[in-house]
Amino acid sequence: MKLLKTIRFDGSDERVFDKAAEPGEWAVSGAFAFADRAPSSLTGKTRQAFANGFLGVASFGRSTFASVAHASAGEREEIERLLAQHFVAGYGAPDLDAALPAAREEVSFVEDLCRGVLINTVFAVRRTWGADGGIKEEFRTIAPPSGPPPHARIWTVTDDDA
Repeated sequence: MKLLKTIRFDGSDERVFDKAAEPGEWAVSGAFAFADRAPSSLTGKTRQAFANGFLGVASFGRSTFASVAHASAGEREEIERLLAQHFVAGYGAPDLDAALPAAREEVSFVEDLCRGVLINTVFAVRRTWGADGGIKEEFRTIAPPSGPPPHARIWTVTDDDA
């Protein structure tokens, strides 16, 4: 199966989010973190996390980009367990058994998003508030290059006799 891992191209995540995810963490959309928030309550770094952040499930920090990676069944179970624990600790789920279905749904959403997408494809997310007051997510992708590296030719080698 394919899921998402956080990726960092530069140090900007450390400046724009309250907590930046570490590169290489398994990631989910993380929109659930804003479901009970009023749009007007999102300002500064929290607004940036809402608008453009994936949620890393090891640190529960945010990442602007995530890339598609192979995941084993065991890794998926670990992601679900970490999310369920997070729902209990931070969102009032009564216990792990009650939280696991929501965690599985988050991971299934990511798995569906990655289905049919090449490994190493980079995802970015844009979140807005819909007319119905719900969260609307749009995902953009950057496909990995195929074939030889797209380098520009900067010189030509010629024979001295030419």
